[in-house]
Amino acid sequence: MSSRPWRSVALAVLMIAVVGGIVVVASGLWSVLWGDDGSRIEGLSEEVPWEQAIVVPTVAPPTTQPPEPVFDLAQHSTSDPASPWVIVNKQHPIATGYEPADLVDVDGARVRAAVEPDLRAMVEAAGVDGARLVVRSGYRSYTEQAGARAAVEARRGFAHAERYSARPGFSEHQTGLAVDVDSGSQPSCNLQTCFTRTAEGAWLAERAWEFGFVVRYTEQNTAVTGYAPEGWHLRWVGRELTGHLHAEGIGSLEEALGVSGGPEYAAG
Repeated sequence: MSSRPWRSVALAVLMIAVVGGIVVVASGLWSVLWGDDGSRIEGLSEEVPWEQAIVVPTVAPPTTQPPEPVFDLAQHSTSDPASPWVIVNKQHPIATGYEPADLVDVDGARVRAAVEPDLRAMVEAAGVDGARLVVRSGYRSYTEQAGARAAVEARRGFAHAERYSARPGFSEHQTGLAVDVDSGSQPSCNLQTCFTRTAEGAWLAERAWEFGFVVRYTEQNTAVTGYAPEGWHLRWVGRELTGHLHAEGIGSLEEALGVSGGPEYAAG
């Protein structure tokens, strides 16, 4: 049986499909240009090519993520001695008679109540990592700081005391927010520059911020804080602020909070 009749039928079907497609497209263009009732659509110029006359649906732009919230550096006072962010340095003294009302004992040292949980957690975490932190001192009154400063002067001289020991009324210890710690693994480095090379000093430099503490006086921030490096001197400001300092790479409280500092004592 010859296949030619079937080929003729297939060809005829194909031709019908093509012609039908052309009619559909032409009908669509007619509707775009003239409307369903055959009237000319207003606003379309005779000179506008038919390709440009086709209406393209408007696609809404993708939504953007909201901006990250800005960290509020003004949420606590830097001058109120009861504030967790108070700045006490050679330019900003603390009131002579100030004493925190909420002092608690941690291993023989007195600190503000807000400091206690983070201090205990830090000592415990350091111990798990093999760093034996020993809390040495916390709060000191104006009178106690005067005695500590006099002892340093008698032992090492005035110039050394100016670099390492605050004058009474200019010490962070009077806030109850500062602590000094010792090395349980190398006691010979306690209160010495080699403290930073002990297991405890290295651990604090890396992880103290996780518990709301900053190593207050470092080699990098001496010009701002006014004191030589003391890897054992910690200042509690809370985990929120230390997280911000760590994330932004800010090296001192003065720089973070916009407070003046430096090696010279305020005139008074």
